[in-house]
Amino acid sequence: MSAGGRSMTMRTPRRTPPPLAPAPPPPGLGLRTWAEVPRLCGQLLVVTGRDRNAPVATAVLYERAGAGWRAGASRPAHNALNGWTDHHREGDLRSPIGVYTLTDAGGRLPDPGTRLPYDRSAEFTAGGTGFEGEPLSGSFDYVVAIDYNRRSGTSPLDRARPLGPDRGGGIWLHVDHGGPTRGCVSLGEGPMKELLRALDPAREPVVAMGDPASLER
Repeated sequence: MSAGGRSMTMRTPRRTPPPLAPAPPPPGLGLRTWAEVPRLCGQLLVVTGRDRNAPVATAVLYERAGAGWRAGASRPAHNALNGWTDHHREGDLRSPIGVYTLTDAGGRLPDPGTRLPYDRSAEFTAGGTGFEGEPLSGSFDYVVAIDYNRRSGTSPLDRARPLGPDRGGGIWLHVDHGGPTRGCVSLGEGPMKELLRALDPAREPVVAMGDPASLER
């Protein structure tokens, strides 16, 4: 633990995964979306919004099983207040549509047992209230950085924005506070801990997220 109240749990170097047999995409993903999923991906979190302008979604973690995919439980989730966008901008209150790697985690609470690098820090603090008057405290107890406009291999708190600050950033999976987010995807505390324990960097985990029509392209 440093004087600044931060501890970083590092993992062993990533091993090269074995070759994977060709597999069809999980349900709800069209060929265009599927083409963005890395060939060696063995874990695929699919976050499907209710529609283009809705702030509610479902999340399912799929794991490669032979030449197919095994679906985990379907979990309720929230996304941004105004829904989804193909071209996220800072402050638009929409979540970015696309396929993004999941490489780094962190939170205010101790590492729950993830294999991802985990940055525990008091800086993972949320205050005030959300769009529906719900308290935001505890929202960042556990987070996984979504690699949209960020440098992978760094703490979720890293503020580098390769696409520029106007394209937003700080898009995370985090603990649900009971209402829409500003751009992130949120899951219940239990599902977030389960996800953190499940994600394995050796399996090249990614998230595919968006409204149904966009994901089905």
